[in-house]
Amino acid sequence: MRELRIRVLAGVFVVAGILSWAGARLWNSVGTLPSVPLAAPIVLALIAVVLLATALSLRARLKAQRERRPEAKGVDPLMAARAVVFGQASALVAALVAGMYGGTGVFLLELLDIPARRDQAIYAGFSVVAGIGVIAAAIFLERVCKLPEDDENNSNGAAHPV
Repeated sequence: MRELRIRVLAGVFVVAGILSWAGARLWNSVGTLPSVPLAAPIVLALIAVVLLATALSLRARLKAQRERRPEAKGVDPLMAARAVVFGQASALVAALVAGMYGGTGVFLLELLDIPARRDQAIYAGFSVVAGIGVIAAAIFLERVCKLPEDDENNSNGAAHPV
């Protein structure tokens, strides 16, 4: 499984933001721009909380397991892998959604004198912040579940299995 790359996430964010900004300008010129839903930042924040709670739980369980505590509950490797995959998928979607709302929010900055558009810009800004929270939580979860390097594979130029 490959690690999340900040460059890829940033690229998705920027491209989605530019396309969203251009789309918002075009849409507003031919009709009424759809509103930014209030639920967008709430859903992203909930996903971030779930990812963070999972990461903290796994970290505590792995620490207890490493310290060989008698009450330690083991971590199922398949469950940890699923959590990481969920985190990676969430981070990619959050980068896309945050970029989309970021581009829309930048466009809405021109219309802050209209109260409804000002509220939309605020919702878009909170969506970007919540999306960044999802990305941060996903990266933290990935770091928690990362296996330490295997010393046997690093000895004297031994071939790494593919």
